[in-house]
Formats: sequence, C-alpha cells, structure tokens
Amino acid sequence: MTLKQLEAFYWAATCLNFSVAADRVHVSVSSLSKRIAELEASLGVPLFDRSGRAAELTPQGQLLLPRIRELLHGAAELREAAGRSAGLQGRCRLGLGELSALTWLPRLVDRLATLHPDLQLEPYADIGQVLERRLVDGELDCAVIAGTSSRASLAFEQAAQAHFVWVASEAFLARAGTGLPQRLVREQLLISLPTGSGATRTLDDWLQRHGLAVERQLSCNSWGAVVGMVVDGLGFTYMPSQWALALQQRGALRVLPGGGTLAPLTYTVQWRRDDVRPLITEMRQVIQGVIDFPAPRCLGN
Repeated sequence: MTLKQLEAFYWAATCLNFSVAADRVHVSVSSLSKRIAELEASLGVPLFDRSGRAAELTPQGQLLLPRIRELLHGAAELREAAGRSAGLQGRCRLGLGELSALTWLPRLVDRLATLHPDLQLEPYADIGQVLERRLVDGELDCAVIAGTSSRASLAFEQAAQAHFVWVASEAFLARAGTGLPQRLVREQLLISLPTGSGATRTLDDWLQRHGLAVERQLSCNSWGAVVGMVVDGLGFTYMPSQWALALQQRGALRVLPGGGTLAPLTYTVQWRRDDVRPLITEMRQVIQGVIDFPAPRCLGN
C-alpha cells in the first residue's frame, strides 16, 4: 500500500469521475485505475463496483473513505512540518469571474512566475454558481468567488471587496429624462450580468432596501459586452467604481450620484475542505497579496 494508491482512491471517490480524478493527481485514467486496483489487491476487498455505467463505492469503500482521508491529512501535515520545497510544481486550475480575469489576474500570473516558475496556472472564468459546482466535483483546485460559500463541503476566506456605482451614457440620460436610479429601474432597460453571478447580489440588496423591482432587464454573461452596450446608450447599469471613474474621465459614461449606496461585494477564496495540499495554502496567500479591482488597462486614456 502506497501514498499514491491512497490518493488515487480518495480523489476517484470524491471527484466527478475517474477522468477528473486522474487529472487531479496528474496521471492517465489507466494509471489511476491501476493504482486503485493495486490498493484493492493489497486490502483484499473491492473499493469500487464497476458493474454499472459509472464506478460506485462499495460498502467497504465507503467505510474506508474517512480513514483514508485522515491518512492523507496526516501525510500533508508531515510534509508541512518538513518544510516547504523550493517551489510548487504541476498544475493549478483556478476558477474566477470575468471581473477578476480583467483586473488582478495578470498580477497573479506575474507573481506566480516569480515565486513558482514550475507551476502551470490554468485560469477558468465563469459565474459563481458554476465555479462552486466545479470545485465540489474536483474540476478546479481553488476559486475566487463573490460571496461566501453556499456548500458545506467548501471552505472560504475573505479576500477583497469591490465597490459599485450606477452609470449611464449622456445620450441615454437625455432620452430617459432622469438620472435617478430609482426611476430608471422602473422605466428603463437595465443591462446586467445574469442570475448566478456574484454581482447580482449587490443589485438584489439595493432593490430590497428601496422596495423596487426591475421592470425591463437584459442579462449578459460578459462584463465587456455589458459595458459596451451601456456606452452605446442602449441602457444603464451598475459597475465597479474604478471602471466607472475611468470611463467617466474619457467621457464615455457618467456616474450617477443619486440612488443611494450600492453595498460592496465581498470576494472570497474558496477550496474543498478536504484538500490540504500545500498548493492550496500557497495559492490562498498569493491571491491575498494581489487581488484588487482597478480599471482594466484597456479602459485607460
């Protein structure tokens, strides 16, 4: 029985499928299956029932899963006690939203290239609901998501806050005849990210505090597209304050001073509670050192 065999079994038992588990431990599916078969032979019991379309844990596998988790935790603690290596290696699949991808991701890439040149970063951008599901299924190593985790299997820590303001183009405001967000949400087209995006929490909180509901809305899963449509005068929106100020300086949009404050949006680093690899600890620390939400360089003068 080896540590690699235990790791192969554990990730196969807790990831979406064998393919995802093999990717997690950086081996082929056939190698993963071989390690699990060797572990089963060593223990003298089957750990997976392979008679169906997908392999499922046997009663023996379910019984041993928490014990093997404890062994892997102990191995991780032993590695930590022995001291960190010169740098991380392998792959890190990082989930993040488009707002993060457009702002602090380049700084993260640069920082990791300095600290861990042998680590291959694989960013994956999507809305928060999708990122949480992919974390649970083992398809991501960690993620930066707006809000706290909604799943008991995920751990999280606060990383930063993004502040939002209402914006619209001068042409749109001239047609609307008002710059008051309370009137705009009742009378005009709101262009925003879709439900499931973290930014919608800020909108929902504002609507609830003012007793309002959006009458007309166009949802788009791209910040870039939302901003483009608002600059063209098709509707109004709320967006990160530093972006808005940069666009206002260019004369593309106007920040709307009325309407009351939009609640800041808290971003958290999230990971699976059972994942105690040094990779997760180091990534959390590096992300904490670079995360911020300035205007993207493409919005500069």
